[in-house]
Amino acid sequence: MTIAGTPGDPETPLLDDTVDGSADHKGRPARRSTTGRWRSAYFIISVEVAERFAYYGIQANLINYLTGRLGLSMAGAAENVNTWTGVGSLLPLVGAFVADSYLGRYLTIVFASLIYILGLGLLSLSAVLPSDCQNSNQITSCSPPQLQIILFFFSLYLVAVGQGGHKPCTQAFGADQFDGRNSEENKAKSSFFNWWYFGMNFGIVVTYTVLSYIQENLSWGLGFGIPCIVMMAALLIFLLGTRTYRYSVKKDDRKSPFVRIGKVFIAAAKNWRTMPSSVDKRTPNHQVSQQFKCLNKALLTPDGFSQENGGQCTIDDVEEPKAVLRVFPKENGEQCTIDDVEEAKAVLRLFPIWATCLGYAIVFAQSSTFFTKQGVTMGRSIGWGIDIPAASLQAFTGLSVVLIVPIYDRILVPIARALTGKPSGITMLQRIGTGLFISAISMVVAALVEEKRLETAKEYGLVDIPDAILPMSVWWLLPQYILYGVSDVFSMIGLQEFFYDQVPTELRSLGIALYLSIFGVGNFLSSLLISAIEKATDGDGHSWFSDNLNQAHLDYFYWVLAGVSAVALILYMYFAKSYIYNKGSTL
Repeated sequence: MTIAGTPGDPETPLLDDTVDGSADHKGRPARRSTTGRWRSAYFIISVEVAERFAYYGIQANLINYLTGRLGLSMAGAAENVNTWTGVGSLLPLVGAFVADSYLGRYLTIVFASLIYILGLGLLSLSAVLPSDCQNSNQITSCSPPQLQIILFFFSLYLVAVGQGGHKPCTQAFGADQFDGRNSEENKAKSSFFNWWYFGMNFGIVVTYTVLSYIQENLSWGLGFGIPCIVMMAALLIFLLGTRTYRYSVKKDDRKSPFVRIGKVFIAAAKNWRTMPSSVDKRTPNHQVSQQFKCLNKALLTPDGFSQENGGQCTIDDVEEPKAVLRVFPKENGEQCTIDDVEEAKAVLRLFPIWATCLGYAIVFAQSSTFFTKQGVTMGRSIGWGIDIPAASLQAFTGLSVVLIVPIYDRILVPIARALTGKPSGITMLQRIGTGLFISAISMVVAALVEEKRLETAKEYGLVDIPDAILPMSVWWLLPQYILYGVSDVFSMIGLQEFFYDQVPTELRSLGIALYLSIFGVGNFLSSLLISAIEKATDGDGHSWFSDNLNQAHLDYFYWVLAGVSAVALILYMYFAKSYIYNKGSTL
């Protein structure tokens, strides 16, 4: 007979088989042998493949739908695409807050998926409503029904809300399936981010090659409906893995991490008059990091002449007549602890890296807008009377990722690991910086190709014919798409791992949301930049973003972005050089 609670009890896992801080689906300590790792990660990666298929099923060809079926100008359509993409990339901050503070990642993914499916269903409905604007590529003036416009944008932003809950939680939940304290699982976690992005881009490639053709040649309703069906299947797959997942255990004795970090900034602001030397005298240096020392003031409190001193003035009272400062005891739950301050510093430390990556995000926004419109004006025939959709060229970005990730993970990383001794081969910041450099090169290439396209239009007298197909192959655009993919393998995956790894454990969803917010803000900045340039250049009749691309100057715009990327890279290198990794980081 087995005594309950002993190692032999089937309800009590062996101590060395449990994963600290994780539970199984029944709330018991998670067993390393039966939960998590790749067995669980495969379910979650499959869900991400389906979700990206659905998302890019909308985003890839959205600019053509807006300029065609909804009759918007090219600049207006580009701004709408950037705004929607930006909102969709900022809403994960809300989703992360809900997940980390209330629902947990698992339930947030389930509810977000249901909202996502509803939005896709309504989007499909809006696309089948009759419209006078049927040709998605021809530049015409048309007025679709008001109901169609309202329903379309409502469903579009409903999808953004669904993505806001889905996106920050799936990747964090997937990485949670690996225990960073275990050497083998720690290596697998670093590899997880590579294969996560591999699977994600596989879904994107299928989207660009299949859905773009269906939307432009068969039916927009069907083109939006297929992603809806795929998302329903993704939710089912996710639920099938429920029994295998590891769930993070929330510490009941601690407040929400958002509340704790917020209190640190508030307390530090209240004590802003306190001299740093006063803080240093009252805090143990071996426990408090010296970076962002201003936040150490959150450990202190202004206290008038208290009764515990008998109302008598002390030497400290004379030196600091406005307050007597003392370190708050850790037992007092109302006060900021050293751990709280260090959490706040970890988040604040990310900001310079976050800000300097915005240039990369602005460049990233162009492939689904102006690159696609350029492709519409170029020769897209592949023989047998078949023209490939301009949006399908984006598949080569995903395809280059699919091809390069295995090479990076299986060849480059082991070689670099042998040379540097680091688990991931090179540091996360080195990886990101490499991608930023390649991204800047992609803009230079894009500018040169656009100059060639405009010269071809002039050479053949097609400048004043907006719907003309130039005698220049669309494959000229291929190098910039491939460079996008190569930069993604370095920067995008590096950013994902960096923001997941460098935030406190309880804020992992927020870490992913912060990474996504780079692209949200980047899309808004791209939209503002387009709007400002449009106003500055439209007055003389030579707009850089003319609806007639043969009269536009996208080449100038790309040169501006190349300059922005170069400045951002220099600033990034400056801040990355002085960045201090969190203790226990895998680098």
